[in-house]
Amino acid sequence: MNNTLASALPAAPRGARLARIGRNTGLAALALLVLAGLIGPYLIPHDPYSQDLLARLQEPVWAEGGDWNHILGTDQLGRDVLARALYGVRVSALIGLSVALMGGVIGTTLGVAAGYFGGAVDRVVSFLITARLALPIILVALAVVSVVGASLTVVVLVLGLLLWERYALVARTMAAGLRNAEFVTASRLQGCTHLQIIWRDILPNLVGNLLIIGTVDAAMAITLEASLSFLGLGVPAPMPSLGLMIAEGKENMLFQPSLVVIPSVVLFLLVLCVNRAGESLRAIQLKKG
Repeated sequence: MNNTLASALPAAPRGARLARIGRNTGLAALALLVLAGLIGPYLIPHDPYSQDLLARLQEPVWAEGGDWNHILGTDQLGRDVLARALYGVRVSALIGLSVALMGGVIGTTLGVAAGYFGGAVDRVVSFLITARLALPIILVALAVVSVVGASLTVVVLVLGLLLWERYALVARTMAAGLRNAEFVTASRLQGCTHLQIIWRDILPNLVGNLLIIGTVDAAMAITLEASLSFLGLGVPAPMPSLGLMIAEGKENMLFQPSLVVIPSVVLFLLVLCVNRAGESLRAIQLKKG
C-alpha cells in the first residue's frame, strides 16, 4: 500500500533534487575544509615557516620535477606550499569567525535597541547605519591599516567595526515587528524588565536569520582579508595567509603558476563553502518556519 502511494506521488525534478543535495552538503563541506585547516598542519611533516633554499621552487607532484616529499611544491623560500595553504585556511577561518562574531554583537545590539525602543534610539541607529553604508569598506580598511600598522588583531578589529550593518538592519526590522507581539505583551504584564524581554523573547527569534547573515559576512571578511594581505596591509609575513601567498607567488607566476593557482583555488573553495553553508542554514530556517 505504501509502495503504491509512493509510486503515485510525482517525483521531484532533478534540478530541485540536486539543489537540495547542494544545500545539505554546504555545512559538511565547510566543516571538512575547516577541519583540514585545523588538523592538517599536524599531519604534514613540514613546518609552514621552515625555509629550505636548496629546495626552493619545486614543482607540484604532478608536474615534471615534483616529488611526494612536497606534494604541492615549495615557494621561493623553500617553504612547503601544502603546509602553508592549510595553515592559511586556519588563519582565514579564524578571521572570518572573529569578524562575524564582532560585527554580529555590534549590529544586533544596535538593531534590537532601535527596533524595540523606537523613537530617538531608532533615529540615532538609523543615522549610524546610513553613515556606515556611505563608507567604502576596502578603502577605509586600507587607510586604517596603513596608519595603525598591519597585524592579525588590527585586521579583525577593523573589519569587525565595518561589517555590522546587515545585522543591524535585520535585527531592527524583526525587533520592531516583535515588540507588540502577544508573548512580549504577556512578559510586560508579568513585570519583566526590558532587558529580560529582549534576552528571552526577542533574541531567540532572531538567531536563525542572524546566523545566515554571519556566513555572508564571514565570507566577505575572508575575501577582504585576502585582498588586504595581497596588497601587503593584511596579515604580516611570514604568517601564512592565502592572500599573502598569492602576492608572494605572483613574482614567479610565469615560471611556476601553481604558486598563484593553488592558494587562489583554496581561497575560492573556502569562500564557496562558507556561502553554501549559509544556503544550508537558510534552507533549515525555511523548513522550520
